[in-house]
Amino acid sequence: MQQNPLQFVPEQVARAFRAAVTEACRFVGQTAPNPAVGCVLLDAEGEVLTIAAHHKAGTLHAERLALEQAKEAGVFDRVRTAVVTLEPCNHTGRTRPCTEALLESPVKTVWIGCADPNPTVAGGGAACLADAGVAVHWLAESPNGKDLFALCKALLAPFACKMTQGRPWITVKQALNSAGTMVPPSGQTTFTSPASLTFAHVLRRATDGIVTGTGTVTADNPSFTVRHVADHADRRRVLVVCGQQANTPEAWLAARQQQFDVLFCRNCSDLPALLGKTDALWVLVEAGPTLLAALKEMNLWDDWLTIRQNAAGVDHYTVSTRHDVTPLALFPEWARCTQEQACFPE
Repeated sequence: MQQNPLQFVPEQVARAFRAAVTEACRFVGQTAPNPAVGCVLLDAEGEVLTIAAHHKAGTLHAERLALEQAKEAGVFDRVRTAVVTLEPCNHTGRTRPCTEALLESPVKTVWIGCADPNPTVAGGGAACLADAGVAVHWLAESPNGKDLFALCKALLAPFACKMTQGRPWITVKQALNSAGTMVPPSGQTTFTSPASLTFAHVLRRATDGIVTGTGTVTADNPSFTVRHVADHADRRRVLVVCGQQANTPEAWLAARQQQFDVLFCRNCSDLPALLGKTDALWVLVEAGPTLLAALKEMNLWDDWLTIRQNAAGVDHYTVSTRHDVTPLALFPEWARCTQEQACFPE
C-alpha cells in the first residue's frame, strides 16, 4: 500500500536524503553482498537526530543503526520521520527486519528512496509499514523528488544489477593518451594526471573486484591494490583474470592471492556466470585493448569511463552508459564527465 503518491518532498526531508546518500557512500565497496543504504531520522520539526548507514554484511542495517544511535544520544522519543535510501527490509536474514524496528519506534512517517529491487520482496516492507498505520512516501512518486530519486538509484544500481541480472555492475575504466592509444611512455605505467590516478583508486575502493586480462598482467605487473586513498579496513576483493592461469607469472599470482580471491576465466562468455557466483556487486575492468574489445563486442559492460589526455596533458572524462543511471554519478568527478548515452538495448 502506498500513501499520498503526490506528496511533495519537504526541504528538511530533501536535505536528509542527501545526507543519507553521503553517509552510505562512505561504505560503498564494503557492504557486499548487501547494498549500501543510508538512513536519517528527523524529529517533528524536521531537525536531524541521527545519520547512519549500513557498514558491512552482518552488522546492523541503516535503519536499526540509526535507531540505536538515537537511543544512545537520548533522542529516541523525539523520532518521528525516517528517511531511507532503500525500502526497509521485511524479512529475517542475518538481522531482524527493519520494518519491525521502525514499528517499535515513535516513527510516524517513512520516506523511501527506492523500492527493493529483489522481485521476491519488492514492496513488502512499505506495505507492512503502511498496513500498521505509518505514512509511507516514495521519492519516485513525488513531483519534486526526481533528482533525489536519481541519487538513490545511483547508490542502489550495483545491488539492483545483481538482483535483476544475476551479475555485478561492470564499469570499464580506459585511459587514452592524446594519440588515442593506451600505451604509456617508456618507463611509465600510466600517463594520466595525479587527480585521475587518485580517482582510479577511489573507484577501486568503491568496487568489490577487478577484472583484467593475462596480457595486462604480463605487460604491467599490476598490484590492483588501493593506494592513493585509504581503503576499507581488512577488505578482500575478487580479482578475475581473463585468460589461462598458465600464462600468468607465478610470482605475480602468489602475491595477488595474498590480497584477493583470484579467479580465472578462460572465455569471456563465461564471465557473467563466474561473477554471479561471487558476492561482488560492482566490479572495475582494468585491462588492455584486447579484452576491452571483447567486452564491447559482447555488450558486457554497464558504464564505460574513458580518461583521455589531450596534447596539453589535461585529462578529460567521458562516460558512456547502457542505463538511465550509473553509480559513477555519486562521485565529485561526475561533474567533470561528458555524458554519452550508449545506443545498446538492455
